[in-house]
Amino acid sequence: MPSPLEIVRVPVLSDNYVWLIHHAASGETVVVDPGEAGPVLAAADARGWRLGEVWNTHWHPDHTGGNQAVKDAHGAVVVAPAVEAAKIATADRLIAEGDRVSVGGIEAAVWETPAHTAGHVSFVFADPALAFVGDTMFAMGCGRLFEGTPAQMHAALQRLATLPPETAVYCAHEYTLSNARFAAHVEPDNDAIAERLQAVEAARATGEATVPTTIADECATNPFVRAGSADQLAALRTKKDQF
Repeated sequence: MPSPLEIVRVPVLSDNYVWLIHHAASGETVVVDPGEAGPVLAAADARGWRLGEVWNTHWHPDHTGGNQAVKDAHGAVVVAPAVEAAKIATADRLIAEGDRVSVGGIEAAVWETPAHTAGHVSFVFADPALAFVGDTMFAMGCGRLFEGTPAQMHAALQRLATLPPETAVYCAHEYTLSNARFAAHVEPDNDAIAERLQAVEAARATGEATVPTTIADECATNPFVRAGSADQLAALRTKKDQF
């Protein structure tokens, strides 16, 4: 049975991905983390979609820079983490752990997944199985610990890893090639990583995107998800920052 939601990837800035979530039956569309407005508005206009809401995972400008222009153009309501309200001036609705958001009546749970920033959230759909994770989990990587701790990141990744294996994971950057090379460096005997590195290299050589990923693939090939403790994750993050 086809999914009731259509997901469109919109590349912006140097390596960001913005996601449009469209529910055809109702015509409702949400945009996740519009780092800049121009390409997002063009993608929506080309499809005749009105952007009813903006969902921000965190406050960084490469995720919120297009908020105001999307509001101005489409009258969108900006939904943002309550913890970061002071840093997202365009926010209309503030959300926290346990809240729900929806598009076309299909609900997603708000999970607090801090570490990259203090109030970072993820949007998790059960059916269809989708997760919009911003800069918490990347394909074969995780976000830098700008405002949080290794323990927070470890907890966030382990929680995401409990999602069904087939869950499609929509992260916000095309970092997979560098992440895959690092993964192969720290787990040289992991055949799944070696195979995925080859696939990622081939995809990027032709300009093909490598996200979304899946929870199954991350559990098999993401060293940060596979880390057995916060201390192990901390050591990996330090190595990756210097890699």
